[in-house]
Amino acid sequence: MLHFFDTNILLYSISRNPDESLKRDRAILLLEEDSGAMSIQVLQEFYVQATRTNRSDAIPHEFAVALIAAWCRFRIQEMTLPVLYSALQIRKTYGFSFWDSAIVAAARALGCERVYTEDLSHGQVVEGLTVIDPFR
Repeated sequence: MLHFFDTNILLYSISRNPDESLKRDRAILLLEEDSGAMSIQVLQEFYVQATRTNRSDAIPHEFAVALIAAWCRFRIQEMTLPVLYSALQIRKTYGFSFWDSAIVAAARALGCERVYTEDLSHGQVVEGLTVIDPFR
């Protein structure tokens, strides 16, 4: 069963905040599975957020690039016109942000059954995908 990782899973996996240690451990466990998927958007968002200078636990460029390379072992969905149009329709139908809609569209394009994220409602079924908040 293929499952899609949202950006927050990747970011928690590198968190050094003691208050996020349980989330970090859970994220690392999820990323050890081989049945994961993500999109170019997720990798881009990870890089921008993980390396931003005002982040208290920012990581260096080289480390972020190495993590992205390691995560490329997962199935990666590129942003294509069909994914873009699907995201726009999902946004219209569900009222999600464009970025959350693009996550759902990418997960659908890959044939995922679940989306791991804390940004949507746990248990919600969207376009045949079940939303799982792994930090609940």
